[in-house]
Amino acid sequence: MAALSADPSARARILEAIRDVPHGAVAGYGHIARRAGLPGRARLVARMLADNADPTLPWHRIVRSDGRIAFPAGSKPHREQVRRLRAEGLAVVAGRVRMPRAEELDAALWGPAGHR
Repeated sequence: MAALSADPSARARILEAIRDVPHGAVAGYGHIARRAGLPGRARLVARMLADNADPTLPWHRIVRSDGRIAFPAGSKPHREQVRRLRAEGLAVVAGRVRMPRAEELDAALWGPAGHR
């Protein structure tokens, strides 16, 4: 995770973008990367989440761009993510949630024009 070490503000921006995803909503890894000013760095977001030790970070709201949970089906982390998403009122069917259109998520998080 050398890229995050080289730019500590990148880590902070990613964490802020994750925390901005509202209760009952989901976002893709790529969307989080773009919102953090790191377009094309979805894998960096995934690596950072894999190393997360903060129990308050809503990691469960971040899924693949097609709505699939990234953990292997049936694994303990997969079951936990499904449990948390359902507890927030999201329907999880066959390990997948309905993804909002990018403009819907931007409007919910950052206002009608996608700005803070």
